[in-house]
Amino acid sequence: MKINAFGIAKDITGASQIEFPMEETFVKVKDLKSLLYQKYPDLINLPSLAISVNLFYASEETIVNKHDEVALIPPVSGG
Repeated sequence: MKINAFGIAKDITGASQIEFPMEETFVKVKDLKSLLYQKYPDLINLPSLAISVNLFYASEETIVNKHDEVALIPPVSGG
């Protein structure tokens, strides 16, 4: 699975797009986050981390297919 990373998530993962192996065809977002936290423990320190699936914000229960477009969206600030 290819995962796009933005902002500080990109800095933590070391790339704007990471290849993330998936053993199962479908997983829930909460399970994907757990796997990401294991591989990139500094992600846990973010005050929030949104996941988008196919260009829509996903809930923890959203099912992710290994062919979906997934992105890590860290907290943003602005004015």
